[in-house]
Amino acid sequence: MSIKTSGNQFLKVNLITIILLFVLILAGGVVRSTGSGMGCPDWPKCFGRYVPPTSIAELPANYKKVYADKRLAKNQKFAKMLDVFGYSQLAMRIRNDRSILVPEEFNSARTWTEYVNRLIGAVSGIFLFLCIIYSFKYWKSSKLIVLLSIFNFILVGFQGWLGSIVVSTNLVAWIVTVHMLIALAILAISIATYHLAKVQGRYKVQSKPLVAVVTLVVLALSILQITFGTEVREKIDAVASHLEGSYRDSWVTRAGEIFSQHRDMAVFVLVLNLVLYALIRKNFNRHSVQQQLMSFTFLMIMLQIVTGIFLSYWSLPPFAQASHIVLASLLFGAQFYLLLNLFSSVNVQGAGK
Repeated sequence: MSIKTSGNQFLKVNLITIILLFVLILAGGVVRSTGSGMGCPDWPKCFGRYVPPTSIAELPANYKKVYADKRLAKNQKFAKMLDVFGYSQLAMRIRNDRSILVPEEFNSARTWTEYVNRLIGAVSGIFLFLCIIYSFKYWKSSKLIVLLSIFNFILVGFQGWLGSIVVSTNLVAWIVTVHMLIALAILAISIATYHLAKVQGRYKVQSKPLVAVVTLVVLALSILQITFGTEVREKIDAVASHLEGSYRDSWVTRAGEIFSQHRDMAVFVLVLNLVLYALIRKNFNRHSVQQQLMSFTFLMIMLQIVTGIFLSYWSLPPFAQASHIVLASLLFGAQFYLLLNLFSSVNVQGAGK
């Protein structure tokens, strides 16, 4: 295989990987919004199988106790690890959480929802591994591409394990937030390696420092807003648990201050993106990748507002929950790729008017 062919293969595989990661985030959102996390009570298999059952008749009579015991044992191990790292209070909380002992009822729809999520995760892992193989074409010209590809593969393995802990521990708040932030990190690394491979050897810092600074601030605010959104969801989960699933139309209002902060931050994010859009229009022509990315960003923001309205006034419909999270990740991806393009010479001919 020639060097050029290998490089093209890396770009193709990396692009497919990025698409799969967005699909995986969507699948994770569907799992979360439909409460399907415990559809498969064990990991990495599902009910001890590579292909899960479709009927309760395929399970042993004592399946509830078997998997409740496995879940308890897993959480005890995790609690010991938390003790080692000094999180003794959280470890104690997990050990004393009696809800962990409550057996999960078999639900075919939830089982297969979680199973499809895991399949997408497995396929994403395979493509991340292929990225490692093809990345070695760049070993002489850019070792960073190879090292980032390897690190990303390791990170996605850790993410899979952490995802199992998220479910097993009944969605311990900070673990959910970390899980989401790691997902963004994996996505960012894949986008970065794609960009590095595409523009290798052709970098030139453009003389647009104000645009770059504003883009960086906007990106940081988006990450903060996603974190707030995750915490809003955690708060709503706590409210839903307290109300035992009843009074769904009051969950959002009962979320309290964190929801207000998330809503107010959305207005600030919109205003700052308007400022960034004005700067992009001033410094780059209409056909540049920068303007295209900014237009895509605004589309994502508008759709985010729409799904946010659905979530607030229509009692958190599952489709809006899943859409909201994948739109947030698309917004993050576009802003991050915009930032990368501000520091490359690929579109220098489109810079300035």
